[in-house]
Amino acid sequence: MLGKIWIKKSLTVLSAFAVLAAYSSVALAAPKDVKASITVTGAVTVNGQAAVSNATVVSGSVITTGANSSAVVTMSDNGRVELLGETSITLRYTDNSIVAMLTSGAVRVSNKAGISTTVTTKSSTVVSDTGQANLYLVDVGCGDDTKCAQTFVETTTGLVTMNSGATSKQVAAGTDATAGSPSQTGCKPCLRPGSAPPVRLAGIPFWPLLLLAGGAAVGAVLLSDQKDDDPDDPVIVISPIS
Repeated sequence: MLGKIWIKKSLTVLSAFAVLAAYSSVALAAPKDVKASITVTGAVTVNGQAAVSNATVVSGSVITTGANSSAVVTMSDNGRVELLGETSITLRYTDNSIVAMLTSGAVRVSNKAGISTTVTTKSSTVVSDTGQANLYLVDVGCGDDTKCAQTFVETTTGLVTMNSGATSKQVAAGTDATAGSPSQTGCKPCLRPGSAPPVRLAGIPFWPLLLLAGGAAVGAVLLSDQKDDDPDDPVIVISPIS
């Protein structure tokens, strides 16, 4: 009799340990409590409502900035997404990932090592290297409609991969890349600062014209000086006194 009671008590204790172990595993596997807060400058909306600094941004929110405005969404210590002026994104995040769907404008994304970040546009998908911290810019300001979709990526720190159709290109720190082709009628190339070609007049680059104009001006001055020396003017010769 005592043996049976001892066995029942032992089974009860073992069951309690099993339940405790199961709950502990679930607790350890549960995602971290990641919260996102926003800092705004100018006109910014979240899900169509005017946003204020330090407000909480839930995953799946649509964030839009107006002209000459900006917003920074910080996801705990995992990373942040900065929206430049006239930008609209749908932002989703978890305890180990940040995903932004960029429909207009430009975003600057930063993340610590171990956090995956992805920015999708109509022409490409930009994915960061999870093995290191990253800081990069994704810009569709030149136009990201269906016909003229173009995406510009510039990496400041770390490494990102730009996937566009069947093409995949790594963009390391200090380099940039552009996806999409403006070859269709009505599309304009996405020119970044300093990348614009020289202005041409009638097919001639503008800077040679400046050189020609400068040369003509110098020539005009020289001719003017020569005309001032009239050959008909008398020449006075002063002889030395002996």
